[in-house]
Amino acid sequence: MNKDYEIIIVGAGMVGATLACALGQQGFRIAVVEAMKPNFDWSADSVDLRVSAITCASQKIFESIGAWEKMEAQRVSPYRDMRVWDATGSGSIHFDSADLGVPLLGHIVENRVTLYALHQQLNSLENVTLLTPATITRLDIDNEKSQVTLDDGRTITASLVVAADGSRSKLRELAGIETTGWSYHQHGVVAHITTSKPNQETAWQRFMPDGPLAFLPLADGSSSIVWSTTPEHAEALLALDDADFLDELQSNFGDSLGRMLSCGPRAAFPLRMQHAKAYTLFRLALLGDAAHTVHPLAGQGVNLGLADAASLAEVLVNARQQRKDIGAHKVLRRYERWRKGENLAMIATMDGFKRLFGSKKPAIKWVRNLGLGLTNSTMPVKSLIMRQAMGLEGDLSRLAKGQRLDGEQ
Repeated sequence: MNKDYEIIIVGAGMVGATLACALGQQGFRIAVVEAMKPNFDWSADSVDLRVSAITCASQKIFESIGAWEKMEAQRVSPYRDMRVWDATGSGSIHFDSADLGVPLLGHIVENRVTLYALHQQLNSLENVTLLTPATITRLDIDNEKSQVTLDDGRTITASLVVAADGSRSKLRELAGIETTGWSYHQHGVVAHITTSKPNQETAWQRFMPDGPLAFLPLADGSSSIVWSTTPEHAEALLALDDADFLDELQSNFGDSLGRMLSCGPRAAFPLRMQHAKAYTLFRLALLGDAAHTVHPLAGQGVNLGLADAASLAEVLVNARQQRKDIGAHKVLRRYERWRKGENLAMIATMDGFKRLFGSKKPAIKWVRNLGLGLTNSTMPVKSLIMRQAMGLEGDLSRLAKGQRLDGEQ
């Protein structure tokens, strides 16, 4: 049976667009279905409310598909140090890129900058079709194809359909894949902040009983904050005028960056852990937030999704080289086995950190402050933690190593 495409990707966010670029550059015929038409019309002096900490491994993925140079042409913000401390004790830890013999630990990049670069790449690929605005209303899978029905009544078919449509994935729901998870009973408050001292190309994070407060460095010396706190406190923070919000921020963060001078618009989003019970079915695969969400305290969420995209792309290219059906469950299970263990390990780690630093029990506070101090003074442990945070440990994909996806030299 003739199919419209080889692969349908539902979701043109950072993860879905990365997969589309990687596979599109390998000649796959792809349809990308996106509910919201991207808006890349923003003023040069504005800053996106949502930013991501891009690891060195994710940077290599972007370099491999030709998106990184387009991101740099907009703006990316390197960070070379990270300082973490406990608000309820004396424990602290300092990660310095110089100690690892590397120029930097990662980059803070506005989500819209990343998306813009990826969509520039997509637009250059004649074998990739972006269908937007469009949503999926029905999924049908048989031995030969996956068929999706769009909200305008059109149907399109492919050998494989991929869900990259976020934590509330419609495609995952249509496929009947269940999830496990729980709410953290926290909201993340985000804003753009200017301070009297520059950010020193340092990521700052203060752990408080209600959740961590992170200052992420931007290229102009200002910072993007993510303040994880109770839903009630988050609502109160959004209701404050700018002056009172800055006062509240100052009293909670301290004077490491001097005085809080100004803030942009604020927003908040709920935090929860979620994990799909299966990543794959016959002719279907989940990746990114459609498969898993984690607490943002270490900024690993988008990096896990990008690693998913790079791994799935490699599995599919290998399958095509071996003349295998790219929608076969035996093929897709290799991707699931590759990524599920590492994602679950990161989920468990982030959940453990959240609970450890959220505890108000005196004994646990003493242990975590002692642990921070010991870790800070033990260079091999610090180095291992940072290499993992930079995405340089584990079973890396070719793209994350900066290699060609097809395995050729």
